[in-house]
Amino acid sequence: MEGRRLSRLDYAITNFDSALRTVFGEPQVTERANPAAGIVEEGPMSEEDQRLSGCLMRVNHAGEIAAQALYQGQALTAHLAEVRKAMEGAAREENDHLAWCKQRVKELGTHTSYLNPFWYTGSFAIGTLAGVAGDKWSLGFVAETERQVVKHLERHLERLPDQDAPSRVILGQMRKDEARHATVALESGGVELPTPIRALMGVVSKVMTRTAYWI
Repeated sequence: MEGRRLSRLDYAITNFDSALRTVFGEPQVTERANPAAGIVEEGPMSEEDQRLSGCLMRVNHAGEIAAQALYQGQALTAHLAEVRKAMEGAAREENDHLAWCKQRVKELGTHTSYLNPFWYTGSFAIGTLAGVAGDKWSLGFVAETERQVVKHLERHLERLPDQDAPSRVILGQMRKDEARHATVALESGGVELPTPIRALMGVVSKVMTRTAYWI
């Protein structure tokens, strides 16, 4: 019925559909075009360079799988409607990143991470728990996550082969978006997380990125 307030069950069903689309299908994206559209590699890449770019973009795709799950879990348990709306809006932008990375992975002739269902499930659980803890902590978790992602993207931009202009453009746009998400989360009431939690998040991130690089 039009105007009916969505229940937790409604959100759970929506999130299940999003999970299937994110991991196995095509997620719903915004109307933004792929920033790498029309951009070609600046010269031929060696087999080793192409493999490196493919592995790095596979890691970034896995990271976007995790980010999508994180936002969906937090939206499910958010206490305030405006916080839920902010989470859902950020998730749509993360879907753009997901689609761009997936396309680039295919162009580089490799595969996405075989552990994507695991990355999604674990991140969804973390996001759900963060939401249960309260909106200020959930938003603080988003801000810290995005700050760590920005640093991760900067490292990848340094490692990408010089010729790989398409991947470089994609990661550059992602870096801008992630930095903005962190700022919005803090401005919306997020609080700084305790140092031990930030450190633990960094350890978990390293495990995922190093694993997804190969698998």
